Amino acid sequence: MNAPHIYTSSSRVARRTFLRGLGVTLALPALDCMTPVFARVPETKAPQRMLVIVNNIGLLPKHFFPNSTGRNYELSPYLSLLAAQREEFTLFSGLSHPNVTSGHSTDNCFLTSARGAFKAGFRNTISLDQFAAEKLGQVTRFPTFNLGVNIEKANRSLSWTRDGVLLPAEDSAPALFQKMFVQGDAATVQQQLRRLEERGSILDTLTSEANRFSRKLGSADKARLDQYFTSVREVEERLVAAREWDQKPLPKATQPPPTGIQEDKYFFEKYELMLAMAQLAFESDSTRIVTLMLDAFRTPIFKLGGQQDTTESYHGLSHHGQNEQKVRQLEATDRQHMTVLGKLIHNLASKTEGSERLLDRTMVLYGSNMGDANIHDNTNLPIILAGGGFKHGQHIAFKRDNNTPLCNLFVTMLRRMSVEADSFGSSTGSITELNLKS
Repeated sequence: MNAPHIYTSSSRVARRTFLRGLGVTLALPALDCMTPVFARVPETKAPQRMLVIVNNIGLLPKHFFPNSTGRNYELSPYLSLLAAQREEFTLFSGLSHPNVTSGHSTDNCFLTSARGAFKAGFRNTISLDQFAAEKLGQVTRFPTFNLGVNIEKANRSLSWTRDGVLLPAEDSAPALFQKMFVQGDAATVQQQLRRLEERGSILDTLTSEANRFSRKLGSADKARLDQYFTSVREVEERLVAAREWDQKPLPKATQPPPTGIQEDKYFFEKYELMLAMAQLAFESDSTRIVTLMLDAFRTPIFKLGGQQDTTESYHGLSHHGQNEQKVRQLEATDRQHMTVLGKLIHNLASKTEGSERLLDRTMVLYGSNMGDANIHDNTNLPIILAGGGFKHGQHIAFKRDNNTPLCNLFVTMLRRMSVEADSFGSSTGSITELNLKS
């Protein structure tokens, strides 16, 4: 959103004033100028959660996708590692984002479906997690957690604001733990409250000054300014809610702080640690939406099975050109991905919340923006959805030569979280083949 640049016959609204206000709004992501950000949704049902995991290199398709479909499909070599969890997930084939074909850079568009990543004039759109957070309101202390493993924080993210601004991922498990469970002393809390009050006073000043000039504006400028006021009011609501949360005690940690893993070669160890943190966030109800990008593109030579080093970087292996040594290492890597996913599903299923399993209240989407990294193909994406109370145990196959929009699945997931959405991104509907458990 650009700051209004307004002239009248007798006065001019200082551009500096609006730039100050704009700085405040940009510091607070996920603002929607049409929908109240903090309109609370009455919680009449058990909370539903969402965890999105994206491996931006993808998997070897020939070992991932099965040859049969439906509920009696035969497990592929990779999916056989999830045999114990077969009834807990649904496999999809023939899904992708229409006309999102920019190779590896499409990881930034996985949750937005915006076309033309990194091309001249490209601007991303709001991501699924931020869209859901807007609609739900701040029902938890943190609307979302955006996490990463080996991620290039300045250039890659799954989370994007409505204005197409990248939200940097948190890649430190100790920092995330502190955010969730370490309150800080009274002086620190008061300092944060003072910051919130100062931001509020800036908005009050901006509103007062802009109101003074609005009576002299033309109709087009008034409409433009009204839209800006809507944004300001929503920020004020967000500040009030943030102040309320800052005065509430943090939940008690049920385990000691994690030890951070610094070396990027321990890719899977870092991955599992972040998954443990995500589960902890759900169990403590610190947030209900977590995104996790596994930046395999940036991962150097890494450990396989905790011992053996790969011969090349993850990205280097992905461009295997059918080289046997590279393919063999990629297969071992992909199998480890499935093993980690199986552990996550098992762990969520073993935890109860009220009368239900945590898994039944948590949708886990695992996928990639790459259908085949070896040839930079962004179609036929590998997609698994587990949990969330759906009736799983099936392979839902769409056309391989004319893919169904992945955003159709996103619409289904939004509705499961009680977000009223008829569309999102490039969607053309929802996935009607997915049904809830009876």
